Amino acid sequence: MAKPAYKSSRKDSRKPRTSSKGAAGKLRDNTYSKTSSKGGDHTTHQKRVAKPTLQEQIPPRVVRTGSRMPETTGMVLRAEPDKDYALIDSGNGEKLERYGSIIVRRPEGQAIWLPTSPEAEWAKADAVFTGNTDEEGQGRWQYPKGDLAETWPLEFDGLPYLGRFTSFRHTGVFPEQAVHWRSMDKVIRAARTQGRSVRMLNLFGYTGLASLVAARAGAEVTHVDASKKAIGWAQENQKLAKLQDAPIRWICDDAVKFCAREKRRGNTYDVILLDPPAYGRGPKGEVWQLFDHLPYMLDLVRDLQSPKPLLSILTSYAIRASHFALHELVQDVFAGSDARLESGELVLQQELGGRSLSTSMFSRIIAKGADL
Repeated sequence: MAKPAYKSSRKDSRKPRTSSKGAAGKLRDNTYSKTSSKGGDHTTHQKRVAKPTLQEQIPPRVVRTGSRMPETTGMVLRAEPDKDYALIDSGNGEKLERYGSIIVRRPEGQAIWLPTSPEAEWAKADAVFTGNTDEEGQGRWQYPKGDLAETWPLEFDGLPYLGRFTSFRHTGVFPEQAVHWRSMDKVIRAARTQGRSVRMLNLFGYTGLASLVAARAGAEVTHVDASKKAIGWAQENQKLAKLQDAPIRWICDDAVKFCAREKRRGNTYDVILLDPPAYGRGPKGEVWQLFDHLPYMLDLVRDLQSPKPLLSILTSYAIRASHFALHELVQDVFAGSDARLESGELVLQQELGGRSLSTSMFSRIIAKGADL
């Protein structure tokens, strides 16, 4: 949800492909074809319909009124090493990680410092990713100690799932999100203890770990991703976790289109997770550009919040933005909400040397009185 078979809608920095119809997301010049009318001296002009630009496809923004939410900025949420995952070391554009018992070495563009441990320690890796170092660039895995299976069992807080060596260097999990998963689990369980039912929407859900955490906590889950293969991987994880009977809807769809339909249907959710890529494509070739589409997407997310929402979380891996950009956008869209807003960065706490590796930005809207 190995790639490209498991390519997700996540984090692809490549530009859309062009075709004879013009570059995706760009307006072609209007052109005319001139034809002579038989037996006369006049001509007719047939105008080709111009393909709308990205901006023309996005409805006008909703103007929200109301006061700013109480806010906290500059937060740093750390994912600490544990038995299931650890960032062992980082530096020279790479990171050394432990997934269960397997040691993985792969590119990390933000690790611009020197490693803490000597090369001899890095050489102990069981799997090493080589090739394109772009976020979604294709490459291949090498196994210095002998071939490994494409998948291997992992756990998060006792929840089993499958890791997978993909040609896009991902392993099927983003460990820095563990802080959000645990907060979501806590909020859902607290609401269920009070006798409240909880509906959760996971947008750009990838391989489903967040959806499984929510379902295990007692939520009714709707999981949306543009990749059939990603959803297939998520369903494998569901079986491995023995949650086949959990109320999870697996939806393969463009997230924006799905949310627009849910709004028309009047459906709402108590918990919403939104983890969009910087660039992506939907199942029918729909183009997603974070800076163009995120404001409209958040308008939809606000409309999909239940009358008493519990938690909404936005995460972004777009490195050319600041968490203040997300923060102010969320303040704009959710103006007047009876909630508090927290924004900052997700980081992995390194096992060696006390170093932290920043991975992404976040903003989360937390119900008044909720304890995370």
